[in-house]
Formats: sequence, C-alpha cells, structure tokens
Amino acid sequence: MTNVQALFNNYLNIKFNRGLPAVPMEDFEYAVLEDHSAELFFNAHEQETFLAWAEELQPPDPQYSDPPNGKPILSSYFDQLDVYDEQVFYYLLYTINSTTRIIPRHPYNTMNDLMKNYCFFQLAQLSYMTMLNEEQKQQLKDFLFFFYLYAHPVNEETLYAFSFQDHSIVHTKTNIRLEHYLSLYHDHFFEHYHSYQGSLVLVPEEINVCKHLTLELLKTLEGKSHKLAMPQEEGLEDIIRLINDVDHFLHMYTENKLAFFQLLKNLMLEEQSNPYREHCMTMLLQNYAVYILSFHFDEFQALVEYFQDNPLLCKIIFNKMFANTIFLQKIMRQSNIDINNYPKITQFFDDEAKRIYLD
Repeated sequence: MTNVQALFNNYLNIKFNRGLPAVPMEDFEYAVLEDHSAELFFNAHEQETFLAWAEELQPPDPQYSDPPNGKPILSSYFDQLDVYDEQVFYYLLYTINSTTRIIPRHPYNTMNDLMKNYCFFQLAQLSYMTMLNEEQKQQLKDFLFFFYLYAHPVNEETLYAFSFQDHSIVHTKTNIRLEHYLSLYHDHFFEHYHSYQGSLVLVPEEINVCKHLTLELLKTLEGKSHKLAMPQEEGLEDIIRLINDVDHFLHMYTENKLAFFQLLKNLMLEEQSNPYREHCMTMLLQNYAVYILSFHFDEFQALVEYFQDNPLLCKIIFNKMFANTIFLQKIMRQSNIDINNYPKITQFFDDEAKRIYLD
C-alpha cells in the first residue's frame, strides 16, 4: 500500500523541481501533465487517477432538485443522514484526495495552494508536540483545519459542516465520524461493484487501494498517523529540523531567540537559492506566525529589533508572513488586534500586504 511519507516526498520533488529519483510507491506513480500539473495515476491504469476515480459517482446536487429525490447511498447505515449531508461528505472526500494533486501556480491560486498544503503538514505535527498544552493544540487544530478547507476552496456548507472531536473529524450535525463514513463509502462501491461498473474503470481491489490511501490521508490530517517530515537537503539541515520538530523550534525560541534570528538571517543572506529552499524559508516564517505570534503577537518587536539595521530583510520577513498567507489576518481578528496600531510592522508592507490589511 502507498505510504504517505513516500507520496509526500515525491510530491515535493516534483513541485519544487528537486530532480531526485522518485521514491517507489506500490500502487501509484506521479505523472506530469501538459499543463504542468501532476496527478497520482494508478500503475495498472495509465488513464485513471486517484483523484478522478470517484468523480462519476458524485451524488446529484440537491440544490437543483425540487424536492430532492432519492436517499443517500449510506442511509441504511446512517438514518440521520440526508442528501445535503451526503453532498458535503463527498466534497470533503474530494478535498482530502486532492491534497495529492500538484497544480500549476499563478497569482490567483498561489496563496490558497500554500495554505492548504501548509495546514495539511502542520495538522500532521500537532499530536506530537509537547511544548503546547491541550487547549493550545485544540485551538491550532481548529484554526488549521478551517484554512485547509477554506484554501481548497470548499463551499460554505462544507467549510462549517465538520469539526474535531476527540481527535477525530466529525460531521457536526449528525455526529458521524468521517473515518467511519469514508470506510463504509468505499466498501459500498466494492460490494456493489456491478451496479456501478459502467461508471468505474477500476476493479474492486483498486477501490480498496483508494480506500487505504484516503484513510491514510485522513489519519495524517487527524494526527493519528506517523508524523510527516520535510526531506533533508544539504545546507538546510538546521532549518528543516526546526520545521520537522516544532518542539525544538519552540524550545530554541524560548531559550535563545537571538540564535533563531541569526539562523533565519543566515538563511536569507545565502546567495544560493532554489524553489525548495524558498519553500522551507516560507514554512519557517509561517511557523513563527502560527506558533509564536498567534499566542504572543507583541513578540514581533523582538524580531524588528534584531533586524532593524537591515530594513530589506524586515520587509521580506513581514511580507512573507502577512501576505503569503492570511493566517495572521484571522489571528488578529480573533484577538481584536488592529494592525494600524503597529506602524513598526506596516512600514514594511508592500502593495499586496497593504491591499489585504490596510485598504
């Protein structure tokens, strides 16, 4: 069965042009398409992808049926489920599976692409952290899951339909655990394969392969699987350790924030650059925003003080944190923080950050 870490390594290798040999995966392989997107294809079906296998099985949108006809396919298991609930379950299935897809980035989707994949990676880390208390971890879990969905993007019904309860993603209205639903969903098509044969390219055994990967992706989101790790690259060892081990990052910052700032400064001043290195720097800065500023916003003053003799670096840092994502926008709203009260930050804003926060 396909290992999520192997999949993740291949994903990063293609997305950031690392040029490394593909990590073998048992059932799938990535293929780059003409539009420069990349999809997971079944080894046995060169024309079928993991993401597309269930597209023909999408339930009809009840919004366009008056009154809605039929019952959810899993109504015999969940009598509290209606056709509107079934639709949002399907959207979330598609959202989870599409985490594996690599899309061509352009100015209109770069932020969402970064946020969705950042949140997926961070949700895989939270259960392993010891320097945050349970309340803080729950707060971050809700925050990251919201943006994972928001950045997909999903419709409003799906965005607010699910929540974390006891370390599981649950459909709030019906109290159905997503893992239970998705398991039975795949079992349904496996057991009733002949009824759907006209819509399916896959054989029943391959539906089980999809079930396994979807549930592994879900377990990663829920923090129940092995912690994901950014693969190493020469010269980035210290940075990647901080990304892969948030406890180490928090300990370093708590005990010696100047050492962290020096590491960050050295990274930014290095002449060598490549897409993966830039991604690691972005991840580190977003970690600073999410794990430091979300709980202690005024910590930014220590950062400004350290970098004040190099305003160009200050500008790069603050614009990456504030404009590459909108995490800090939500953090400030939740804490009733008015960015206009922080000229030490806004003086470094470029046009995009000004558009998001000041217009």
